[in-house]
Amino acid sequence: MSTQPTPLGTAGLDAQLVGQLNALASTLTPGQLAWVGGYFTGLSAQGAGAALPAAAGGGENALTILYGSQTGHARSIAEELNEAACEAGVAAELVSTGKFKEKNLKNVKHLLFIISTQGEGDPPDDALGLWEYLNSTKAPKLNDLQFAVLSLGDSSYEFYCKTGKDFDAKFEELGGKRLLDRADLDVDFDDGAEAWIPKAVAAMKEIIPEGAAPAASPAFGAFGATAPAVHYSRKKPLRTRLLACQKITGRDSEKDIRHIEIDLEGSGLSYLPGDSLGVWFQNDEELVNDLLGLLEMDPTETVHVHDEPKPVKEALLETFELTLLHPAFVTDYAELIENEELRKIAAETDSLREYVETRQIIDVVRAYPDAVAAEAFVALLRKLTPRLYSIASSQTEVEDEVHLTLGVVEYEAHGHYHLGGASGYLGHRLKEGEDVLIYVESNDNFRLPDDAAKPVIMIGPGTGIAPFRAFVQERAAQEAPGDNWLFFGNPHFTEDFLYQTEWQEFLEDGALTRIDLAFSRDQKDKVYVQHRIAEQANEIWNWIQRGAHLYVCGDESRMARDVHQALLDVVVEKGGQTLEEAEDYLVQLRKDGRYQKDVY
Repeated sequence: MSTQPTPLGTAGLDAQLVGQLNALASTLTPGQLAWVGGYFTGLSAQGAGAALPAAAGGGENALTILYGSQTGHARSIAEELNEAACEAGVAAELVSTGKFKEKNLKNVKHLLFIISTQGEGDPPDDALGLWEYLNSTKAPKLNDLQFAVLSLGDSSYEFYCKTGKDFDAKFEELGGKRLLDRADLDVDFDDGAEAWIPKAVAAMKEIIPEGAAPAASPAFGAFGATAPAVHYSRKKPLRTRLLACQKITGRDSEKDIRHIEIDLEGSGLSYLPGDSLGVWFQNDEELVNDLLGLLEMDPTETVHVHDEPKPVKEALLETFELTLLHPAFVTDYAELIENEELRKIAAETDSLREYVETRQIIDVVRAYPDAVAAEAFVALLRKLTPRLYSIASSQTEVEDEVHLTLGVVEYEAHGHYHLGGASGYLGHRLKEGEDVLIYVESNDNFRLPDDAAKPVIMIGPGTGIAPFRAFVQERAAQEAPGDNWLFFGNPHFTEDFLYQTEWQEFLEDGALTRIDLAFSRDQKDKVYVQHRIAEQANEIWNWIQRGAHLYVCGDESRMARDVHQALLDVVVEKGGQTLEEAEDYLVQLRKDGRYQKDVY
């Protein structure tokens, strides 16, 4: 909710300055307004002429809230934490690891650190510099630091919360004192974060003197894009309507890919190219009915959600995750029904991960049906979480709409048809004109260059094309002088060339400089985008030398790795570097914001 103050007096300020202050206030959340009020009160106490210090890094006695986030989840928790600290009267500075000056870490005394884990236990891109610094000979002694770490991850993966564990251990190794035990939160992190935030604030309030002021503004520059006038979030989404859901693959395509358009008129919701859209969804009623039957469960039986009673069918439709299987469910369900065969599967860690990868929850219950109590069953389930989709439009171009490019997850396995939770909801079950709950997740790690004259190379096969449609729309609308090069791939030219007409128009009017296509199954030997990169190695190196920014979007497990290797080969071959030097070169490009990934 925005706040537009009406000052009782202007204290000698001229009308223009009052107008500027009101304009600023209209962009801030209540917690940010509270912080700004406290901040300027602190400046007033320092006397006339006090200015905003230039260097961020935490005041002598203030709380520093530092977050590292790839998709935005850690950032959203950090913002909630900052609001809670403000409301508790704790002076706090909120800053991204990507904007934090590492050398100022030695000055931080009170730190709450929120960090996510990516891929094979890696830090998010914006935390790479800090992690490297802490593991270098430049790392400072942190004997005066009191800290607590909140770690985000996905327990379905082997390296669950590894980055948080690593930072937590490193802070202690360098002399820091752990104020709270590290908290590791899974993908359904809302309840855990809600419990951790007041504990962390209370612990800091006990040790931070009253009246302490942070050394620099947390909001100006730390958040990236200006906050929207109306603040929608994961917990407070916008209820709007689906405008269009159009299949954009051919009749004979192996894929069902949809172009989605959602209404934003009158909402005040804004976004930038590179951002993601969070979508809340309901589970498939047919899936829920199948589960209830297999478990011999009365649909009206009561379960408790946040201490509120609900019929179990309603809870399964609206509250609990039913499609994404994770190892803990297999283990816990085996114990609930006391099934020895399933216990053996759960006991073998490697085979359990393979078992989970090819199944949904319904597959486990179909294979091992049993009569169970509703309350006991829902206790095994994760809470439903919104899905994030790369936004496929520029608001400069489409104005009061937001577009997505969505691949419907559907397949036959274990003798049954399977449909993805959110993709099935958006692509099949939700009808045009019906309501949908959404919010924008800002992604400062996937942004067009500030300098519109810089060239960009975009690599996005399949639905990875989505953010690059937004990028080119934005560059075209701005008449940006920089060159734009797109690599796109899919199985077949005739069935799977997503937005073909648009790309042709962009080429004709010069908004798109060149496009290289890889349709893998249109010839005997499969051709993918990494092969096109290898073919164009010389020109790609020339673009990089001209300052090009590289972007990759799509599948993390295979495509992104293959593309990374192809780019390494380009640097080795055309740059005359060893493989180790080429790795360092690409790492530096990532730190400089010139090699960005949006992978899933």
